[in-house]
Amino acid sequence: MNMPSPPGQDTMGPVAINADAGPEQTRRCGLVAILGRPNVSKSRLLNALVGQKVSITSNKAQTTRHRITGIRSEGDSQFVFVDTPGFQLHHLAPLNRTLNRTVQGVLADVDAVLFVVEAGRFGLDDAKVLALLPADKPVLLVANKLDNVQTRSALAPWLKGMQERHDFAQFVPLSARKASD
Repeated sequence: MNMPSPPGQDTMGPVAINADAGPEQTRRCGLVAILGRPNVSKSRLLNALVGQKVSITSNKAQTTRHRITGIRSEGDSQFVFVDTPGFQLHHLAPLNRTLNRTVQGVLADVDAVLFVVEAGRFGLDDAKVLALLPADKPVLLVANKLDNVQTRSALAPWLKGMQERHDFAQFVPLSARKASD
């Protein structure tokens, strides 16, 4: 998956391979958070992005309880994806507060964010997570579960509404479950 930087914005700094490396021998590496409410298939997306199962997937909420890292290399670039627990708005038990702190801590460390929502749906729980997104980092909107959308033509007005909510660097409608979408 090619994830370009927004125009005029370099989100991944060069990292030299060795001390003698010249500019033509640099590699680029970026840390990318996968963020969203519970059950939007963030872990399934991580597995699809890295091409293997590195994170457990389940229909049960809060399966991911720690930050899970997956790496994908494309040419001279390397993406380090960080799967986060779903940001919990209800049931603020000690476990959920700890998981929410994990999510907030990840945001401070990353170069870019994949904000994952269900395609065609945006609720109060998604809005609360959207409010956490950093203004100084590029955010890509990942409209996941595209395979559940009945009429794809209804997505255009929904995507327009999403752009009005936040200045996303890019929209990526997909289905992490089905490679064809």
